[in-house]
Amino acid sequence: MAQTPPPTRPIKVLMLHGFTQSGPLFHAKTRALEKNLAKAFPAGISLHYPTAPIRLLPADVPFPVSSSTLTNDGGDAEETDAWAWWRRKGEGEPYRYEGIEQGLAHLADVLQKEGPFDGVIGFSQGGACAAMLASLLEPDRRAAFEAFYPKGGMSYPESFEADTGYVEGTIHPPLKFAVSYSGFAARGTDLYKGFYEPKIKTPMLHFLGTLDAVVEEARSLALVAACEESKGRVVYHPGGHFLPSSQKAYVAALIGFMKEILHKADNEGKKEESVEDMDVPF
Repeated sequence: MAQTPPPTRPIKVLMLHGFTQSGPLFHAKTRALEKNLAKAFPAGISLHYPTAPIRLLPADVPFPVSSSTLTNDGGDAEETDAWAWWRRKGEGEPYRYEGIEQGLAHLADVLQKEGPFDGVIGFSQGGACAAMLASLLEPDRRAAFEAFYPKGGMSYPESFEADTGYVEGTIHPPLKFAVSYSGFAARGTDLYKGFYEPKIKTPMLHFLGTLDAVVEEARSLALVAACEESKGRVVYHPGGHFLPSSQKAYVAALIGFMKEILHKADNEGKKEESVEDMDVPF
């Protein structure tokens, strides 16, 4: 079977880091992936790595982080170079995501200043956020939030609304694709159901580590189940909580997915030449 050709135009992808990371750190960890994507998309691909807006304090981080720690005048650790799209609150599910509105507002600003983007790739908390972002930009998503608001759901983020613009006045066109590495869905509460009901229509690829001890598989599969089409879009790798950026099989799965979706999106609406319009020798 012939491989799907890459786009003949440059593409832009938003890269969302995980909990306690930063844009520059995520960039450093995905250098190999960046090189592989550059080879696969010769017309050009640019990856954008924003840093989440919520700086984490040492008390927010349940495990050691990088040594790039800021100190106060007394020499005591005061802040870490660790960031998040939200802080998870609660001893178990359902969790509450404190600061999620701030995280989404920061992404809305990135979309407006650096977009438009073709797609988004996220790791861990960034993978969960990638799904939310794709959902928010879909047609009719505001109505879903309005339906759950009386039941205790969060309201559609004001930062994504616009008087004029794309579908329903959103600030950015719908994304063509989303990719989640070790991502998850918020379960067990009406608070975040607007993101997942109706199911996410944006084509989404999911990577799960069979040895992931950080994100429970059931939480990742809940995100898979929240997508309208999931058959053939779940890839397991024999590792833990990381993004396999250099292993050929998993990079090939990502590239194949991106090429397929972008080819379909770029050719959508184009009518194939009918036989009546062809110059035929009879």
